[in-house]
Amino acid sequence: MLPNVQQVTIQPVITSTVASGSQAYTDEYDIYNRLPEWGYLHKCVNHSAGEYARDEDGDGFHEVHVNTLEGFWSLLRSWLRPHRGISQEKLPWYLGFFEFIHNVRRRGKALLHSLLAILIAP
Repeated sequence: MLPNVQQVTIQPVITSTVASGSQAYTDEYDIYNRLPEWGYLHKCVNHSAGEYARDEDGDGFHEVHVNTLEGFWSLLRSWLRPHRGISQEKLPWYLGFFEFIHNVRRRGKALLHSLLAILIAP
């Protein structure tokens, strides 16, 4: 979580975690316009113009989209809904646990083994 969405705040996070030269697909939010200056390839879809995916090479596969990430956040909202609001203070814990659940791709009792493995790992 970041205190704001200004470029001075976001740039260090991006440049320290994303390899230079990586391809980034985003929506049209203007803060992403600086990605090429920071050393990244950048393509975006313009949701406000009704564009949600684009087939740039004509092969029938819409390679420019942010649907996967938007789906992830949609799952998070659904997962948090039963809690009927959480404190900003505890939000990083909820996000971290949701990220873990999403990445191990297990549910119910099967999740316990993965959680224990991480907790007792050296």
